[in-house]
Amino acid sequence: MTLHTSSASVPYPPSDSDSLPNDISLEEKLSLLADKTDLVYEKDIESDSFYTLSSPTSTSPPLWLTAKTYFRSVPALSKATHIVRFFIALLPSFVQTRLSGEISKPARLLPTSHLDGMRGLAAFFVFICHLFYNCYTITVGFGQGEPGQNNNMLQLPIIRLLYSGPPMVAMFFVISGYALSLKPLKQARAQQWDALLNTLTSSTFRRGMRLFLPTTASTFLVVVMLRLEWYEGTREFASNKDFMRNVLEKHPKRFETLELQLHHWAWKVFSFVHVWGWENFGGSTPYDVHLWTIPVEFRSSLVLFLTLLGLARTKVWMRLTLLVGVMWFTIRGDRWEMVLFLAGMFLAELDLIRGPLTPSSPGATEATATLAPQSEKEIEAPPRVPKIVSHLMRYIWVALGILGLYFMSQPDSSFDSTPGWMWLSTFIPKWYTQRYRFYQCLGSVIFVWATNNSQILQRPFNHPFAQYLGKISYALYLVHGPVIHVVGYRVEEWCWSVTGRDTPMKYNLGFFLSTLVIVPVTVWIADLFWRGVDTPCVRFARWFEKRCCVLDT
Repeated sequence: MTLHTSSASVPYPPSDSDSLPNDISLEEKLSLLADKTDLVYEKDIESDSFYTLSSPTSTSPPLWLTAKTYFRSVPALSKATHIVRFFIALLPSFVQTRLSGEISKPARLLPTSHLDGMRGLAAFFVFICHLFYNCYTITVGFGQGEPGQNNNMLQLPIIRLLYSGPPMVAMFFVISGYALSLKPLKQARAQQWDALLNTLTSSTFRRGMRLFLPTTASTFLVVVMLRLEWYEGTREFASNKDFMRNVLEKHPKRFETLELQLHHWAWKVFSFVHVWGWENFGGSTPYDVHLWTIPVEFRSSLVLFLTLLGLARTKVWMRLTLLVGVMWFTIRGDRWEMVLFLAGMFLAELDLIRGPLTPSSPGATEATATLAPQSEKEIEAPPRVPKIVSHLMRYIWVALGILGLYFMSQPDSSFDSTPGWMWLSTFIPKWYTQRYRFYQCLGSVIFVWATNNSQILQRPFNHPFAQYLGKISYALYLVHGPVIHVVGYRVEEWCWSVTGRDTPMKYNLGFFLSTLVIVPVTVWIADLFWRGVDTPCVRFARWFEKRCCVLDT
């Protein structure tokens, strides 16, 4: 599963204040900073296709900047400046914004913004999945087994997606394929061959760094926590079936010496770039077993880039025809993950064929930006769609979205004996080995396709909370496992010591109380990792590319 994020705008970078002269007043400094940071553009760190615009409307300084200037003016307190800035930097980014008093317009939503929110919520639900599946059986659907068994409302289709990991991974792959394909396809349609080549070479050059630099950092932090013995307090707890009543995720091994630990970690980092083998979960690392999707995403990205390069100069109708053939060849080869990336490319092409989104077209957003450049004639006289057809298409897209969600709800186990799935399971090809993924993959493609065309389906993903999760989605995916092991198990053990666990009610109450602590702590750590590791890795990849590549003349 891959997860890629879009960076957020920072109205007042610390380096800006350091570059101002010291002999001017506080008001003048703030005025200069406000002018300097009036509009901040930053590109999405998944690809060059998505853009975010932030427009601060207030010159109120952030709390750290006010404190820094005040403490500098008082010699006795000047040494406390860095301490204050350090503790403020530890706060989540959205808390810093509120403390600063900064009033900013919300980021301008583009027609692709909902995809950021979609992958943000998907990353959050994967985290919930890994939090729940230690304690509960979450792979069985509603009504499976004998009458009266598995009749919890949480097991119903669509509802079960709130804690289901595999369908979220499928949706990640579709969105990644879409994001990586959109800009190259735009350039191919405009016959901008030089720009297309630059885009594909840049994406290929940076893709490995984009995916593996943050994972190297996150697993190294696990090594540090192992050496500090942060894992030791709950090592026995992690293997205790009285607490962990379903999946046992054992702690990583702590070696006798630091040298042995680093040697083992370095070899696992090397093996993690898993492009030569094809076994299931082959790239998984013992330092975080959840990261098996990252090598899969890397390999699938390379196949996608090769497909884009090979089909770039073909006519649109021929490109789609050949792409369908490649998808069939890939699915018949039982590579479900690669089909999802190619499906994302297919959906991107369909959106470009559909043309610019306008308020009168199905799926239009309130943003005025478009998927493809518009001429003045197109802007002034958009094609008119009969009102009844427009209303009908809205309902059709919503219905398709619901169908996609239902397909994504295919249970991971015993689906062929689950009501609602017994008949559908007969259509799964015999050669499809991971049978539980068949409808999950199909549903993810349908849902992304329907959402791209439906303003109604886009609304929850354009919500500020979903957009924030989209920013930290990759960081959340990387850190949630270690946080559960180091913090979560301690909290769960304490909560069950208070509530008891000898009855289902007590066990559920203890788990619920621990969740109230684990979830916000994990989001907070993900926010720190996003700002401190993930975004700098993206900037380093871009800097390294510029230093290595020949500049255009």
